[in-house]
Amino acid sequence: MSSRGVLAAAAAAVLYGLPVCGLPATSLLARPAAAADVQEQKPESKAETYELLNLFGDVFERVRADYVEKTSDEELIEAAVNGMLTSLDPHSSYLNAKRFNEMKVQTQGEFGGLGIEVTMDSGLVKVVSPIDDTPAFKAGIQPGDIITHIDGEQVQGMTLPEAVDKMRGAVGSDIKLTIRRGEREPFDVTLTRAVIKIKSVRSRLDGKVGYVRISSFSEQTDIGLQEEVEKLKKEADGQLQGLVLDLRNNPGGLLTQAVSVSDDFLDQGEIVSTRSRTPEDAQRYNAKPGDLVEGLPVVVIVNGGSASAAEIVAGALQDHGRAIILGTKSFGKGSVQTIIPLAGHGAMRLTTARYYTPSGRSIQAVGIEPDIVVEQARLETVEQTAAQRREADLRGALDLPATTAPKPAAEGDDVAADKNADYQLTRALDLVRGLSLYANRTGAAATAH
Repeated sequence: MSSRGVLAAAAAAVLYGLPVCGLPATSLLARPAAAADVQEQKPESKAETYELLNLFGDVFERVRADYVEKTSDEELIEAAVNGMLTSLDPHSSYLNAKRFNEMKVQTQGEFGGLGIEVTMDSGLVKVVSPIDDTPAFKAGIQPGDIITHIDGEQVQGMTLPEAVDKMRGAVGSDIKLTIRRGEREPFDVTLTRAVIKIKSVRSRLDGKVGYVRISSFSEQTDIGLQEEVEKLKKEADGQLQGLVLDLRNNPGGLLTQAVSVSDDFLDQGEIVSTRSRTPEDAQRYNAKPGDLVEGLPVVVIVNGGSASAAEIVAGALQDHGRAIILGTKSFGKGSVQTIIPLAGHGAMRLTTARYYTPSGRSIQAVGIEPDIVVEQARLETVEQTAAQRREADLRGALDLPATTAPKPAAEGDDVAADKNADYQLTRALDLVRGLSLYANRTGAAATAH
């Protein structure tokens, strides 16, 4: 049989779920063919499909024979498969083995490496910061260090992904980095790779308001969120006023983690539903009792970079009235992708469902509309002019009674003093403080009454 015939037969086997080289092709299918799908297939369609596969074979043969440069069969077929998938929608694609492994690192949230955040600077790798309790941190790697050589190989000329790939590796293996630090002579540091967990959740306390940033939804996200919130509660001495959840520029990630994060703030009700091609494949995810911050005010910040799993969280909390959504309209990715491994050939990312918020709305190509629209802006302090006089400036004004002490400013009120402050974040922090203050006052008034 000619190479074209073999190619067409293999493609047909994949299409119809027939075994290839003795191996069943069930891993290629997201689900068994539904009865409706079989009925849609007309008797003559198989012949038409084989004709089209012959067309593919003809084009493949011509490219192999006549293209101006020699091509790899593997590259051509992978490109054809990827073209088929990307023609469906922007999120379906083919992942070769390397890209599949990279994706697993991102979703699993851990890898064998050194524990440094890096960037590219003038063709060399510059350390942004070492991650606490990692080989790089323990070896004394500092922010601003320049990595000039990796295992004796010059970094100049490498891309950042290439340099990162070289620094990652098997846990327990050694690597030598040549470091340039300030005016010192370059020096070598030998490190032993360890398991590095990608920290997708970070937090800090601003006065008595907790700030939590989720950069992506990996397998570690929900655990990280719970740990960070407990840390904030301790730092606030049990007086936490509320929480700002920052989902800006969060591209999404695992659906299960989006459900878990939403569940952390909800006591009951639907979180999200997914609807596939056939009604029986629909799924609903519901919240279990328990609120991580026990009913305290929550403000979620989103923007045009908040997508997918981030929108699931924002939509669920918005529909249940559990949080106020602040910022700008989100990205609008309301589809679910399933990663289907292909034995020996990476995997395919296939769009298999749409998701819907608890109220039944699809945000596909629409996005989450914030409750309070706040565009990003720069804050500036306006100096008081001579014309702006106060009571204390008036001649003969009464003095402050000796028994009255000025009320100190609330801790964290100076956030806006920084001219380069994050305006959306400042508004969110102020909103949480306002909601907390209102709740306390109305509660006190009800008690007094």
